[in-house]
Amino acid sequence: MTVQDSARKTAERGLASIIAAQEDVFVRRQPESARLAARARGHLAGGVTSSWQITAPQPVWLSHGRGSKVYDVDGNEYVDLHGGYGAALAGHAHPAIVEAIAAQIGRGTHFAQPTRDAVAVATELARRFGLPSWRFANSGTEATMDAVHLMRSITGRDLIIKVEGCYHGHHDSVQVSVAPDADEAGPAEKPASAPSATGIPAAITDLTLIAGFNDLDGVARLLDEHHGQVAGMIVEPVMMNAGIIKPQPGYLAGLKTLLHGHGALLTFDEVKTGLTVGPGGVTHHEGVQPDLITLAKSLGGGVAVAAIGGTEPVMDHVASGGYEMVGTFNGNPLAMAATRAMLTEVATPQAYQRIEALRQRAAAGIQRHIGDTGLTAHVVTVGAKGCVVFAAEPVTDYRGFLGAEDSYSHAHWLFQHNRGVFLPPWGKIEQWLISVQHDEADIDRLVDNFGVFARAVAGAPHQP
Repeated sequence: MTVQDSARKTAERGLASIIAAQEDVFVRRQPESARLAARARGHLAGGVTSSWQITAPQPVWLSHGRGSKVYDVDGNEYVDLHGGYGAALAGHAHPAIVEAIAAQIGRGTHFAQPTRDAVAVATELARRFGLPSWRFANSGTEATMDAVHLMRSITGRDLIIKVEGCYHGHHDSVQVSVAPDADEAGPAEKPASAPSATGIPAAITDLTLIAGFNDLDGVARLLDEHHGQVAGMIVEPVMMNAGIIKPQPGYLAGLKTLLHGHGALLTFDEVKTGLTVGPGGVTHHEGVQPDLITLAKSLGGGVAVAAIGGTEPVMDHVASGGYEMVGTFNGNPLAMAATRAMLTEVATPQAYQRIEALRQRAAAGIQRHIGDTGLTAHVVTVGAKGCVVFAAEPVTDYRGFLGAEDSYSHAHWLFQHNRGVFLPPWGKIEQWLISVQHDEADIDRLVDNFGVFARAVAGAPHQP
């Protein structure tokens, strides 16, 4: 064993010991969560309501949230930077959202007919994102499913392209190469179409071609190899299932040019980036307009809602009946009331100015601790979203993301949680979310906790 190998083994043992100690603290702070988890296993599959809630060392059961805080069933208070996996841009119990929902409940929650708020929401989305025509759904999965169906319906083609490492919901066509292991991903220049879950027929997986993020040459090769067969491409314009990976200059515009040159369509999945990157998402920020946009997450201020926007030619295909975009709860009055309030009273220019100041405060503070301790890491932020990447070099695609250290991400999550900041579990994958109700004290707690973590894993003295 070389000196370097010995040092690495020693560091790994030290980190494993730190994680074990923090997991012990985690469990001891939340006995009621443990009791509820045990009880839930009797009638909830896996003891949770979504498989992404199964986290080590145990699920966190929450009681309520208010403003920038959430509270678990054991009475612990947390600065909520989890944000419901990016849905809580409004924070919790925002007065404008509460008022809109309460008023609508008194007038009825479901008619399966359009209401005035739907027009107001569509008009505001058209203004923000530059796409004139909209429909609604109830989740990001529904929205991206409709977008894929629509691209296929318009072109009469079966194949689609998606990016390796991007998550677009859990319908069959996009459950391909979401998080493939290195041994199943195939060569970097020609990634494999690896199924991301059991139950996905190979016949459907074969219809989804895979390219790397920021790889225009890879997309060009796929379009040439399958000339006249590709309906379109769906992509997160900023990757958000692998920390945060930004597009390189010219990438998004290049995709549009390539695809349109082959008679194919371009969909931006802005489910996670839509309102969080800025008022008009990455679409407005980068100045590249796709044929279709999908939105969800923060759109409804915490209420389940999604939207699909498109150019006039694309959405005329829906209006004419060429593709039936349907759903019993689509555009329901409760969701539309909440979304109208979100767009007009919560996600305002003033709110984005505050978020930007807090983004800068978080990034600078964490980067300072990284520099002080010599930790191999860097901060990546975009709008209200941010993360720490435990790698020396910037990550530009999924293959680079695979090389980032996962154990450090888990340790960081534990340190933050045990000291009153709730970040998303699966720390290497997810991002924090700054809401309109966070303040400087909330961000300072995040930064201070990171300092404790950084000193601990760097081996310097720290306060347990």
